[in-house]
Amino acid sequence: MSDIRNIVVLTGAGISAESGIQTFRAEDGLWEEHRVEDVATPEAFARDPELVQRFYDTRRAAVQTKHPNPAHEALARLEREWDGSLLIVTQNIDDLHERAGAKNVLHMHGEILNAWCRACDVRSKWTGSLIDAPGCPECGESALRPDIVWFGEMPYEMERIYRALHAADLFVSIGTSGAVYPAAGFVCEAAAAGARTLELNLDRSEGSHHFGESRLGKAGELVPQWVDEVLAAQ
Repeated sequence: MSDIRNIVVLTGAGISAESGIQTFRAEDGLWEEHRVEDVATPEAFARDPELVQRFYDTRRAAVQTKHPNPAHEALARLEREWDGSLLIVTQNIDDLHERAGAKNVLHMHGEILNAWCRACDVRSKWTGSLIDAPGCPECGESALRPDIVWFGEMPYEMERIYRALHAADLFVSIGTSGAVYPAAGFVCEAAAAGARTLELNLDRSEGSHHFGESRLGKAGELVPQWVDEVLAAQ
């Protein structure tokens, strides 16, 4: 580990599941009893904005009742104590990494505690409801939607992510299915640039065969153990 300076960590739904946040999609293809097509596409929002706003209002309220678990806390500790660079790229829309103390976090799929104004393109912190079409804090227009990357939209800050992957000495994927692109391709991108690759997951992901090493178990147990190893070897 002494030759590792730059670490990129990708986190998915599995790391927040241990805090009681439901994973993105159940085996029956539903997301909290809704078809994904009805609540997670721009077309769904245009067709039935009230349904979509109510769905995300419920999720926004629920996230604020959850708490970081040992995996979130371990990554925040790694950020504080690591001598090199660490970027946490998360597919999750919750703020549990930040509440655990991490600062260098990139939300590629947006943040549930943000509202995006389609009129002035400003994103504002938002903890309440959007169902009654409140005005934007910046411009006053009633054009707010959840700051979530829906199907058919481009994830945020992809150029920055790829730069980090190309500079990484170690890429670690935690709690991801390996089924959703572009994140599922990050391991190949990092490996092609010469990085070591490690998967920490409850079960083998669809992309497990791309990783140099896979460790299976609960994130709340595996991540603190791995962080201890990294910090002890620096």
